[in-house]
Amino acid sequence: MSAPVTRRLSRPRHGRMIGGVCAGLAQRYGMKPGTVRLLAVLSCLLPGPQFVAYLILWAVIPAE
Repeated sequence: MSAPVTRRLSRPRHGRMIGGVCAGLAQRYGMKPGTVRLLAVLSCLLPGPQFVAYLILWAVIPAE
């Protein structure tokens, strides 16, 4: 048996809107980028550090 292929988390050079965090997360977990972006925007309506978490992910996740 072969090992399952895992995608590395990275920010793509193409298809990004601001920093590429949502596009990278969508690519990593097999989702559509628009869905992840919508969830990110909706989560900002809730109290919490979502915007700060986005900035941290932008700094931590490497670009392709």
